[in-house]
Amino acid sequence: MNATEMFTAARVEALFASSLGTGVPASRRQADDAIRAAVRVHGGLRGCLAEMATSYGEHPETAARRSAWARSLVERLYADRPLPVHCTRGAGRP
Repeated sequence: MNATEMFTAARVEALFASSLGTGVPASRRQADDAIRAAVRVHGGLRGCLAEMATSYGEHPETAARRSAWARSLVERLYADRPLPVHCTRGAGRP
């Protein structure tokens, strides 16, 4: 998994665990705020992932829809966003 894929997965997990509603079109700023809040509320990305896993165990049909929404939102909002400089230094890009 490369750095871009890791950032995408982390954003999806945090948005999934956030309080951001799936029915409201979100801006990048709203998504950033929701990601930060979810990471804070759940004690980090592992907590967000645990929330996601619990949701899949208890309500798989709802969790699948929320996960698809989060993935779609991340792909739309962050497709053109460059990685932070500290993630690309020495990455050995071709």
